[in-house]
Amino acid sequence: MLAPCPSRTPNDLKPRWMGHFCGLCLELRDDAGHLARLTTNYDALALSVLVEAQQDMADSRDAGPCALRGMRRQTVATGDGPRLAATASLLLASAKLRDHVEDGDDIAARPGARGLAGMTADRLRAKAVGLGESIGLDVEPLVAAIAGQRGAEAACGPGTAITAVTAPAETATAELFAHAAVLGGRPGNAGAFRAAGAAFGRLAHLLDAAEDFEEDAAKGAWNPLAATGVGVEGARPLVRGALADLRAALESAALIDPTMTGLLLDRYAHHAVSRTFGSTCATYPAAERREYRRYRERRRDRRDRRDSYEHDRYRPEPRGFFGGLCAFTVLCCTCQMCCREHYEGPWSRKRREGCCRDGCDCCECDCCPCGCD
Repeated sequence: MLAPCPSRTPNDLKPRWMGHFCGLCLELRDDAGHLARLTTNYDALALSVLVEAQQDMADSRDAGPCALRGMRRQTVATGDGPRLAATASLLLASAKLRDHVEDGDDIAARPGARGLAGMTADRLRAKAVGLGESIGLDVEPLVAAIAGQRGAEAACGPGTAITAVTAPAETATAELFAHAAVLGGRPGNAGAFRAAGAAFGRLAHLLDAAEDFEEDAAKGAWNPLAATGVGVEGARPLVRGALADLRAALESAALIDPTMTGLLLDRYAHHAVSRTFGSTCATYPAAERREYRRYRERRRDRRDRRDSYEHDRYRPEPRGFFGGLCAFTVLCCTCQMCCREHYEGPWSRKRREGCCRDGCDCCECDCCPCGCD
């Protein structure tokens, strides 16, 4: 849900984001082995960022060159924040593998892979328990909450409240967020972080269900929005409510530096919702929308004063070293433009910093899909 987007990340925050990302990856390597780095989870970075936001001086160190960042060195986050994020990543990976084993689909459907997948899930969970103990987090209640997801899904039917299905995810995420307040040295933020975690868990669950809705229907797979009869359109107000609850909870917390939390848990979260449900600019206050309209007008004026290029189609812009073939770019930076007539070409001297599929955030064209003013 919180995948990076170049156009939504200010230049001064890109190294900080990469520091948390690489810090999580290296923490997984140190505590669970190299293969555990495959469980690196974008959403888990929010936990590392929350811990850092409450501290005057966050722990960090210089890491050596890595192919995923163009063989450049990087200052990476260390300490309890990345450990908490690593615990969450291992738990999520373990739960996902266990679901595949029990359902007999995806990787577990291949001959001979089911037993190996089950052993890997158990190993990841054991590593998560040990890592949680090192930071004072009792992981077993989280494991029990995640395990209760299957029972909640089996008990739901037409007319069941969708919140009954998202409750296990909300509970586990709320406890992880609340522990970030303890690790950050501000236990008074635990209540606000717990509320933010519950909203975040509900948001992630609904977004995942909405993205898979059509695919699950085609395959005949179970989907909470279909099983409860809510549907994608019925989930839209719940998602926007979760966004509002997440923002309100974070605003009520005492943070020393809320910059990164605003980037991940506000800007990136809104982009994830707009990518799935359409624009969310109507959820912003009227004053912010008026200010953003003025900002778009200034950018439109600057665009009109320069040459434009037109291509027969639009595509992701190559970035990174060796002509943009960086592995990190291929995996992550795949944003597309919403209007092909504004595409300036991958090798143009005036190429854009980044582009997005929805027309409300980074493109100057008037293609906002929500119909707001």
